[in-house]
Amino acid sequence: MSTQDKLNQITNLRSQIMVLKDQVNKADVESKKHVEKRDQLNQQTKKINLEINEIKNQRDEINKKVQALKQQRDTLRVKIKPIIDEIQAINEKKEELRKKSPNIRRKDIQKEIDKIDWKIQTETLDLQEEKRLVGEVKLLETQLHGYKKIEKENKKIAGHLQEKKVLDVQAESFHKELSELAKRSQELHEKMLAKITEVKTVKEEADTLHKGFIENKEKSKELLVEIAVLTGQMLGLQNNVREQNKEIRAKEKALRLKEKEETDIQRNKRLVDEQALKTKLGAQAKEKLDKGEKLSWNEFQLLASVDESEDADTQK
Repeated sequence: MSTQDKLNQITNLRSQIMVLKDQVNKADVESKKHVEKRDQLNQQTKKINLEINEIKNQRDEINKKVQALKQQRDTLRVKIKPIIDEIQAINEKKEELRKKSPNIRRKDIQKEIDKIDWKIQTETLDLQEEKRLVGEVKLLETQLHGYKKIEKENKKIAGHLQEKKVLDVQAESFHKELSELAKRSQELHEKMLAKITEVKTVKEEADTLHKGFIENKEKSKELLVEIAVLTGQMLGLQNNVREQNKEIRAKEKALRLKEKEETDIQRNKRLVDEQALKTKLGAQAKEKLDKGEKLSWNEFQLLASVDESEDADTQK
């Protein structure tokens, strides 16, 4: 793989890593939203549970009162039962007394007794008539006694009915109160059930958000692992490219050094050749000078430069 291919791959990996990092950031933001909403719902759940407990305590307290009132009402009903039985027994006794009583009104019997008593007291009667009238009075008094017994039983019934009425009023009062309390208890119970349904819905939503939070966290972990893998690949390629660049630079440096050495050699060779030529031409110019021949300006300069070079060599 060429260096350019590796650089292209590094660029591609860097782009992939940036995309993955953006996904991680989005997942983290989403997780934060889920946590915040979940915590709000959990607080709401706690609040509703407190309300449920409060409603339950109110309902249970009312139910205790209802049970107490039921017991009081039932106790009164137990007391009323024998009174009713007693009234029934008295009515049966009265019925028996009525069967034995004549088909004459009590008032009429009393009038007849009064009439006979008045006759006995005011008229002169023979002994036989008086005995007969006294016998009639006794018979009428016997009949009247039956009515008095019935009247006595009626008074007993009236007393029992009054007693029953008092107990009925108390029992009705207890029943009315417990009915109202039972209605209130039912209202609280229904309110509590509604709250339970509400808290169940809120809890399900909180659980869903928590599940989303966990899923986002797992997604972030997977993305971070993938980022780490791609980063490792990118760093490996970058190191490889750096090594290749070092090799290339080293080769280029060696090449430049070699070229410099070759250039220096050629320059030195040229200088040596030039110096040899100068020396040769200088010697020829000097020879002409020694012969008294005329030198050209170039030959004169060449001869001067040769002398300077010789003086410099001497001074060394």
